[in-house]
Amino acid sequence: MRPSRPSITRRVDSFPRALMVRLVFVALANLLLGVRTLLGLPFRLLAARHRPPFVRFRLSGDLPYREQRQRRFWPGGSRPEPATVSSLESFQEALGLLAKDPKVKGILLELEGLEVASAKKDALVKLLTDFRAAGKRVVGWAVSVDNLGYQVLCAADEVLLAPAGRLELVGYAAEATALGEGLSRVGIQAHFVRRGDYKTAPELFTHAHVSDIQRQTLEAFLDERYADLVETVARGRKRTPEEVRAIIDSGPYSAQRAVTAGLVDAVCSEAELPARLDERRRDEKDPDDAEEPLEPMATWLATQPFPPVKWRPAKRRPKLGLVTISGMIVPGKGSGGIGMKTAGAESVVKALRTAGRDKRAKAVVLYINSPGGSALASELILEAVQRVARKKPVIAYVDQVCASGGYMAALGAKAIWTAPHAIIGSIGVFAGKFEGSGLMERLGVRRTIIARGENAGIFSTSRGFTPHERASLEAEVEETYQAFLAHVAKARGRTKEEIHERAEGRVYSGTRALAAGLVDRSSSFEEACRHAMDLAQVPPGKFDLALYSSGERRFTLLQVLLSMSSTRLYALCPTSWSMAGFTTRQDG
Repeated sequence: MRPSRPSITRRVDSFPRALMVRLVFVALANLLLGVRTLLGLPFRLLAARHRPPFVRFRLSGDLPYREQRQRRFWPGGSRPEPATVSSLESFQEALGLLAKDPKVKGILLELEGLEVASAKKDALVKLLTDFRAAGKRVVGWAVSVDNLGYQVLCAADEVLLAPAGRLELVGYAAEATALGEGLSRVGIQAHFVRRGDYKTAPELFTHAHVSDIQRQTLEAFLDERYADLVETVARGRKRTPEEVRAIIDSGPYSAQRAVTAGLVDAVCSEAELPARLDERRRDEKDPDDAEEPLEPMATWLATQPFPPVKWRPAKRRPKLGLVTISGMIVPGKGSGGIGMKTAGAESVVKALRTAGRDKRAKAVVLYINSPGGSALASELILEAVQRVARKKPVIAYVDQVCASGGYMAALGAKAIWTAPHAIIGSIGVFAGKFEGSGLMERLGVRRTIIARGENAGIFSTSRGFTPHERASLEAEVEETYQAFLAHVAKARGRTKEEIHERAEGRVYSGTRALAAGLVDRSSSFEEACRHAMDLAQVPPGKFDLALYSSGERRFTLLQVLLSMSSTRLYALCPTSWSMAGFTTRQDG
């Protein structure tokens, strides 16, 4: 007799049951949505007579690309301001709905502390440009606005500033740091071996002054960012580039000076905004009447007899996996905390494995915002990305930093997409340690190394490297560098010699990295996501974005210094500089 196979039978029977349960759940959920919509119909019909001609939106902080699950409780017990935009996705949906309403004249866009990557700034500008192309008006208003925020406001029809406001249009500045002399004064010496003159990361600890190569690297990025600022302002305010450069050189501006210079159209307090947007109110308003506030998107939805309802689909939408590598790459797990953001290799690998095993996730987007870190940890992540890429399409996307070990991790993807002003490359390796003998001597601490083995004391912080130890370390750095070149050459379809010409720590913007063949395309996050689904042969349409947490943790600068006190290999971007007005501020 043939043996029975009950386990297989049970699995087959479970599919129809699971499908029936889902259909019943979806039907009940949609029924409740329908009933709620119908019950609110009379109230919405009454409110339709007071449909706002202008809808207010508030841009603040760093907007995520996609809508995220809201927390039930907010810190301090306060909810976000009703007009605050929660994501680029929700903002796009809202503008799409308003563009179709003939009774809506436009929107008021309020900026307060906007801090987004250049790629998100470009996405906001495109959304506003498309909205204006639909025949709607965009009015921008702020109390204080910097370079980034002003570039967004330049996409508006009219720019307003509060009477006490300021326009911090001053261009970009970079500050590079050299700690070498400062460390030596307290009795600490940094000993590092690096591969390539452009691998300037250890210069933060070894040099007394900023090197010419570091300066040239910074100037290249400043030139690109400054040119983009000039072009955006010239296009938005209808000025020549020469005029814009002269205007920037005269900044910052008070509200009144900004009006005089033609950078904003008028000075207007928040209380005066409704009357300014609605001329009828301005002409008929009784001075003793209380000012009616400008309404957010939720109020507009409440005036629609049949507002858009997010019905639950009977069939699940295809899912796109999202794995993030954010911060300095370190070995081990990630955990919560306060300080410098890091990405633990063990946690990232676990997230990648989960995304690879999830059958509903048809493809994966690897979002990278990392200057690199541990060479070993970065290579472990690379191997995990390669394993997932053998099962399903993987696209790496960068909108801020993907350098050194971060770039190594991206090499396992099917393609690397980037924003124009992202930081890419820094292909190189360095290793070293900190010697604290001078500090110990000042404190009266005496340490003596007694060793058996030529390199037994290589990890000691009591002294620097012996010639033999340094030679061994240089050999290991060279071996790791050659392996890095081999990874890049294989992934990019070039020879090691060709990659070496682009490596040795050289850093590129997204635009220059594309020309150098280090990335495949310069585009937006949403287009990268859609391309990943296309590679998975998923038909065009909506899809869900599922985040697989990589468990980033935070380190203090002291912890980072202590972690580098022993001899290790690092693939880390030169991040000992920051740029005023940049969305990414780094020290490490």
